[in-house]
Amino acid sequence: MNINLSLLAQAFTFALFIWFTVKFIWPPLLRAIEQRQKQIADGLAAAERGKQDLEQASKRTAELLREAKQQAQDILGQADKRAVELIEEAKGAAKAEGERLVAGAKAEIEQEVSRAREMLRAQVAALAVAGAEQILRREVDAKAHADLLRSVQSQL
Repeated sequence: MNINLSLLAQAFTFALFIWFTVKFIWPPLLRAIEQRQKQIADGLAAAERGKQDLEQASKRTAELLREAKQQAQDILGQADKRAVELIEEAKGAAKAEGERLVAGAKAEIEQEVSRAREMLRAQVAALAVAGAEQILRREVDAKAHADLLRSVQSQL
């Protein structure tokens, strides 16, 4: 066997192998590699978008939580304010009721005082008439009149 021919055949076979590989095997391999690179790039981009979305969602959640706490504080403040208003209204109503009761009691006391005065006047008038009657029955004597007036005074 001739070495040159063998080398030439091997070189021709190698060239044929390279041409076959470049023509039929290399393009699908490059497409597969490019698709895989594209998939990896898309996956990395999606991961980055997901990370950004997660950060935005965390910020939004924190903001909503802060707003909810603020609203809760506002509602509690309004409830406290309303409770104070209700207490003040109840105090006012109780004070008005107390004043009404005091006014009624004062009016009743005044009526009782008026009745007592009327009874006292009637008794004084009766005593005066009784004293005048006793004075007229006795004779006109200054000393007796003074004694009688003292006894009428003591009865009053």
